[in-house]
Amino acid sequence: MQMMDIIRPLVGLAAGAVIGVGFGWIQQLALKRNRRLQQDGGLNNGWAVMPGSMRRVAALLLALVLVQVACPLLFVDGTQWWVSGGVVAGYAVMLFRQLRQRDAGRSA
Repeated sequence: MQMMDIIRPLVGLAAGAVIGVGFGWIQQLALKRNRRLQQDGGLNNGWAVMPGSMRRVAALLLALVLVQVACPLLFVDGTQWWVSGGVVAGYAVMLFRQLRQRDAGRSA
């Protein structure tokens, strides 16, 4: 087993996790902003519940494309699945943190 066979999946997982956590962080900031707007009466129709979400998804896709162009070795020989797993794991960590904070707020 070569060293690259071990390093490439780990780097792919880490790169994906950074993207996933970054996307989750941006989503969390947007949620806080939208809650504040809703409390202030800034969101007055049903279509404005989560404004900008399509832009954030487009930014996520752009980040994935940039990583694929900048680091093509992360997208060969099955390593792309490690990147995808990292994105899912990173975003899941952010969602889990948000759920924990919400539950802690309810019990307090």
